[in-house]
Amino acid sequence: MPNRIDTKFNLGSVNKIFTKVAIMQLAEQGKLAFDDYVVQHLPSYPPEVANKVTINHLLNHTSGMGHYWNEKFNATKDNLRTVDAFLNLFKGDPLSFDPGQKFEYSNAGYVLLGKIIEVVSGQDYFSYVREHIYKRADMKNTDHYEMDLPTPNIAIGYTSMDLEGNPTAGPRKNNLFMFGVKGSPAGGGYSTADDMLKFCIALLHHKLLSTEYTKLLFSPTHKRRSEKREPRVFGHAGGGPGIGAIFEMYLDLNYIDIVLSNYDPDSMWAVSEKIKSIIVRKQS
Repeated sequence: MPNRIDTKFNLGSVNKIFTKVAIMQLAEQGKLAFDDYVVQHLPSYPPEVANKVTINHLLNHTSGMGHYWNEKFNATKDNLRTVDAFLNLFKGDPLSFDPGQKFEYSNAGYVLLGKIIEVVSGQDYFSYVREHIYKRADMKNTDHYEMDLPTPNIAIGYTSMDLEGNPTAGPRKNNLFMFGVKGSPAGGGYSTADDMLKFCIALLHHKLLSTEYTKLLFSPTHKRRSEKREPRVFGHAGGGPGIGAIFEMYLDLNYIDIVLSNYDPDSMWAVSEKIKSIIVRKQS
């Protein structure tokens, strides 16, 4: 099938940007604060996590929480359609370190943010982002689609990897049976290149957040270790078997890099790095 500008691709972890924007919207409204502990919004959540982890820890991957790809996920992935269902995959898991001590990427942490969004807003997560982000930005081809229901013009992923990222022999296989029926607040929704551009424009025109909170969104959470001067970039990447997505806003250079692929991430990274080299060279 032809790859068009309105073809819907799996975003992988690029979806985390929408979850972060939703949290910031609720913070801007005074409904939560970044230094709130989880227990303040989810009093019944296991205290080992709820009493130690803040919303800021979850946003910045410093919570000590891990991921949800476990035996429970493999056994129930075809029925995971709600945030609560994802939450039950890891709800009793211990923290791997004291919150705030180090950075460790966590998908479970963003699912927990999705639950906080539900409790604070009174809407289920998927309805909230649909109404307060996608609709405001005129993103008509973006959603967490359920893969057992027909969706027009959606790209199926093709991969030469297993779930752990190891290469597999033979021709590429579709990834329909590798992931769950629906994504989570941590990733797995779908969008188009055109819609991601609309999201960028909505951010820059303050349709989603005020000037103050947009500036906060664009602020880096971790300093780069390299001494080499890099362009200031806001965005996120997502990848997995048959999934390659990147969304980058070069904030000082007025360029936007959107790459969506239904092959393994290497092809996406190759294109994105080439784009970056052109942008940086043009500005030097």
